[in-house]
Amino acid sequence: MKYKRTKGSEIEGHLDIFVTHNEDNFEGEISRWEEILIHGDPDGLRSFAKLLNDIADLNQEEVDDKDLPIGAREHYHLRPKLELSNSSDTVVVGRLDAKGTGVFYDRFIPKDN
Repeated sequence: MKYKRTKGSEIEGHLDIFVTHNEDNFEGEISRWEEILIHGDPDGLRSFAKLLNDIADLNQEEVDDKDLPIGAREHYHLRPKLELSNSSDTVVVGRLDAKGTGVFYDRFIPKDN
């Protein structure tokens, strides 16, 4: 993927991404959880999938350090009313591995296999 210096307008079609806050009371025990919902029309979902693939396929090591410094991670901001629907939450989607080091950020906890 060629590095895109200016970002914006990556999403075509309609895409709605938001967080729901849920609560359930079962036998007096309250459970709370959040879910991230991603819904779109075919064009919106395809362009979101393309963006994810573009980020995954980017060779961060080949990007000029002035555009993506060592230790940084490629990412995109998806904003309500611009890339996303008016009812969406702001979303940042990006790489977990840092350029030059491959290190993941501190809060990351891998899933159990």
